[in-house]
Amino acid sequence: MTELLQQVRVINPGLETDQIADVLIADGKIQAVAPQISDINSDTQIKDCRGLVLGTGLVDLYSHSSEPGFEERETLSSLLQGAAAGGFTRVSILPDTSPAIDHPAIVAQLQQRSGEMGNMPHLHVWGAMTLDLAGKQLTELAELAAAGVVGFTDGKPWENLGFVRRVLEYLQPFGKPVAFWPCDRLLSANGVIREGTPALRLGLPPIPASAETTAIASLLELVAATGTPVHIMRVSTARSVELIASAKAAGLPITASTTWMHLLLDTKAIKSYNTSLNLAPPLGNASDVEALRAGVRAGVIDAIAIDHAPYSYEEKVQAFAESPAGAIGFELALPLLWQNLVETGKFTALELWKALSTQPAICLQQKPSAISPDQKAELTLFDPQEIWKVEKKNLHTLSSNTPWLGQELKGRVVKIWV
Repeated sequence: MTELLQQVRVINPGLETDQIADVLIADGKIQAVAPQISDINSDTQIKDCRGLVLGTGLVDLYSHSSEPGFEERETLSSLLQGAAAGGFTRVSILPDTSPAIDHPAIVAQLQQRSGEMGNMPHLHVWGAMTLDLAGKQLTELAELAAAGVVGFTDGKPWENLGFVRRVLEYLQPFGKPVAFWPCDRLLSANGVIREGTPALRLGLPPIPASAETTAIASLLELVAATGTPVHIMRVSTARSVELIASAKAAGLPITASTTWMHLLLDTKAIKSYNTSLNLAPPLGNASDVEALRAGVRAGVIDAIAIDHAPYSYEEKVQAFAESPAGAIGFELALPLLWQNLVETGKFTALELWKALSTQPAICLQQKPSAISPDQKAELTLFDPQEIWKVEKKNLHTLSSNTPWLGQELKGRVVKIWV
């Protein structure tokens, strides 16, 4: 099939360009990108794309798959459908399934399942570092690497730094991404909200920023000692951005990401006690949000992750502090980030798209997609003006744990090419 997208706004992070152009796509490949294309076959499907945005396919660094083990929250099929509806062409799932992704057979099973689904986002799988995520015995790392995991992580705070050092030493030869969520369990204790005035007003147990920053400082010391490249997940504090900036300036081999909701909301939003605002790590204070935004724009924070975490209605309908931490995000992230950051002038379209597409791919040691002739068509077509309502019937994901449920949003993905 041949398609001509006429006068679409082409955002191409690889070339650092944002322009209006015609784009010709045939048999899954980009044939031409030009101010105007008139030399086409009679069977070419022509689409007037004025007002629409065409960008490289979005890439998610890490999200939670509820299959296997918790299919009432999300199946692999619904997860990939939701990701496609949100503009994602690559999705990387964390190993905290049940059973955990700690054996090559589970990796093969998930890859086979996704391969049977046809025209869906490419599924990548993080391999667990520890058996059944117990945090005490290493998995067969070489076997998981050979099975094709995208990298290694447990996606949860570590038990002790001795284990972290051992992991860094063992994983160095594999040359795959190694990701950690730095969080001191003793300092975070049973907290659910960032320490500060809003926490006192709301009467919720607080988590100090130092629960994250002391863990990051310790991890950076171990990276300096071992030389093993590391990805730092879920950065959420202003001080963390400073520590990462200093470490990068010193030449440490690190990348970092924050999640999309931490760029949009701060602790004050929790006054509603909506349990979909119970996140791990918790939403930051206003100064944290500004520092994270500046960090993404400057490249200190390499990428924006979705960290999609579906939960059933029954799991989320309880007291805020007792509810499981997490919220859905695949179908909401691009519209809300565009609406709140690009349309308000806080980010350029290129800055946002780079952090959602090119940079996550680089963090995963993958080749980013590009909008150039002879490249495979891995693209996202987005309508920034379409109005739609966030309702269960309008979502592909099986869960609806989001603070935007029932609200109207502006911006929706039209189509992806994978």
